[in-house]
Amino acid sequence: MPGPSDKTGNAQVRLATIVIVAAFALWMAGSALGGALGLPVRFAFLLDLMCIAALVWALAVLYRVWRRRQDNGV
Repeated sequence: MPGPSDKTGNAQVRLATIVIVAAFALWMAGSALGGALGLPVRFAFLLDLMCIAALVWALAVLYRVWRRRQDNGV
């Protein structure tokens, strides 16, 4: 039977999923918009670093949830 920590894990997985989808959408839209507007390359690198940071954070959250579920035997 799922306990309170299971609900927290599900919420964290849901949040990480939203962050991943939003980061990729922002990455693609920002790259297309930056190219269309002719923005300097430094803004493209800044966008890349922000999106990579979001993806690394989501990966860390998913790893932590996965380890917690492995420890609990879920």
